[in-house]
Amino acid sequence: MNSGFAKLFSFFELVKELSFWTRLFRWSHVRKLSYEAYNEFSVLQERIVSVENEISLKDSRIKELQNNLDNSAARLKDARENMDKLERKLSSMQGELSVLNKEKSELSAKVARFEQAEQTRSEEFNKNIASVNAIRKSLEEERQRLEDERVREIAEANERMKLTWRNHEESVKNAIRNLCRLHQIDYIEKAPFRGNPDNTVRIAGEYVVFDAKSPSGDDLDNFPKYIRKQAEEVKKYAKQDEVKSDIFLVIPSNTAEAVTQFSYNMGDYNVYVITLDSLEPVLLTLKKIESYEFVDQLTPEERENICRIIGKFTHTAKRKIQIDYFFSYQFLEILSKCGVDLPKDIYSKVVEFEKAEKLNPPQEKRSKQILLEDLLEESERLAVEAKTRLDENRTE
Repeated sequence: MNSGFAKLFSFFELVKELSFWTRLFRWSHVRKLSYEAYNEFSVLQERIVSVENEISLKDSRIKELQNNLDNSAARLKDARENMDKLERKLSSMQGELSVLNKEKSELSAKVARFEQAEQTRSEEFNKNIASVNAIRKSLEEERQRLEDERVREIAEANERMKLTWRNHEESVKNAIRNLCRLHQIDYIEKAPFRGNPDNTVRIAGEYVVFDAKSPSGDDLDNFPKYIRKQAEEVKKYAKQDEVKSDIFLVIPSNTAEAVTQFSYNMGDYNVYVITLDSLEPVLLTLKKIESYEFVDQLTPEERENICRIIGKFTHTAKRKIQIDYFFSYQFLEILSKCGVDLPKDIYSKVVEFEKAEKLNPPQEKRSKQILLEDLLEESERLAVEAKTRLDENRTE
């Protein structure tokens, strides 16, 4: 700064040492120096103004920086407070994280135990499934065996039934011959009239025709139509002299269920469908007519009563056979289901009890008559015994 304002300093030095002689002899030099000093002063003044401006700017900048510093200090304070909060939150979260880690470890241990238990259960389940499949296979094989056995039994029963049908004509002939010999009825080997009936007997001066009829195949659905057709064809016997107008068609007992009509009124003659089992009562009833010395002596009412008894007896016998056959089939079906549907252990126990049971039906003795009075007495005894047991159960 001194080198820049040398003239100004020289002028001030000159003024401090200014004397009269200097003013007199060197005034021009003083004046020149004053001009130069003034110029330097002007420059100095400009610099001062410039410095003042700079100072003013610096002050403004300092204030601005101070404000910024204050703001930064405030923000720093807030940041420190936030940092303290965050540190506290972090500490809390670290505590929570520790708890969560502990819970995670416990849950991981539980999951491991559950997975182990699940694996054990899965292995046991697979073993049980294998066992169940084995049992199911065994049951299916047993069921199939029983079903095959049932089919075989049904097939054998059908074969026996077919054999019965094939031998039916001979069985009817033998049965009628034996009954005629037993009850002293005339059996006609060769019918003395046109036609060739299977069996002919002579009762009360009339020839009674018994024709044996059986199904030709396995299907019984067409058997009623066949019986109807045969009822029409026996007209050739009914129109012969001395041939009784009541013709009997004898069918196998196991076909009675398929027959829906057991009597046919054909106008000039009647046809009755009977089974092999009802031959004896029918023959005995017809023979009863012969006990009259003259049939013409019977009144119309007596004839009507005889016919009514024969018809009712015939219907009852056939209905009894039909019901027995129905229940026999139902019992066979139930017995077949027992072997299939019952558990194996229970079925085995049932078989043991079955082997231990024994039925002792009344024995039939030759030359001993089954009296109606005995049957009624036994029925009354059973009714009284049943009523007594019922009263005892009600009392308990």
